[in-house]
Amino acid sequence: MEPLEAERSRARGLAVADLADAIEAMGFECTRCGGCCTGYAPDEPGGAPDGEGVGESDAGDESGGGDESDAGCHGGDADPADREPHTATVFPDEVREVAAAAEERYGESYDWRDVARPMPFGLSEGDDGEPAGETFEWALATDDCGDCTFYEESDGQGACAVHDSRPLICRTYPFSVALEGTSQPMGEAVDESGIVRAHECEGLGRDISREDAEALAASLKERAVRELEEAIGVRDGYDPAAGERADGDVVVFDSEGPKEADGTPVDGA
Repeated sequence: MEPLEAERSRARGLAVADLADAIEAMGFECTRCGGCCTGYAPDEPGGAPDGEGVGESDAGDESGGGDESDAGCHGGDADPADREPHTATVFPDEVREVAAAAEERYGESYDWRDVARPMPFGLSEGDDGEPAGETFEWALATDDCGDCTFYEESDGQGACAVHDSRPLICRTYPFSVALEGTSQPMGEAVDESGIVRAHECEGLGRDISREDAEALAASLKERAVRELEEAIGVRDGYDPAAGERADGDVVVFDSEGPKEADGTPVDGA
């Protein structure tokens, strides 16, 4: 059995109860600080600084995620040029699900690029100053401040405009599963219990009910399986000649085949 297939079998065999035990041991409650949805602040390895994830903003209006041009960036006075963008992986089918949810909420059309962008890791700067090269994942789209485009703030708390359709990585943050071929969110793990890792989040260490722990654990297992299935699909569908056929300078290889930066399949794929 190939290594990725072996790890997928391990992921499928994970016991939700064991994962829930680990989550209970570490504890977690979302405080809606927005740290996992906003761009990196200059003084932090990921997310907004402690206590600064929520700020003055008009992002709670019905304008498709909010207009940051007048309100400034979430998380304080940091210059947008000094912030690293929020980076969260999203599967191809999740891109379409989020687009459909956004269209239903805002009553306007959302295309692929409104939801996702090529994962920047692996890309380089082309002669024209724009990204170029190959990458193997999609990341949620971000605004000029580096915040997730679907992040909103209302009454002093962060919220997701497409909460019921949010991707698995958002459903399971700040946890990940330590298997070869699975990914971890922004930042190194700060705690672990068995196979479960916890990443920087002010909600860690708080009481969590067994029901919530099991629901989170089920999503965590699903994500681990999906990540490995995606990796297998990318491996099996990799086409080194796709870059020569692409219209743009960036090619994203996902489990559905090579795509342009706007999600359009590369000709011949």
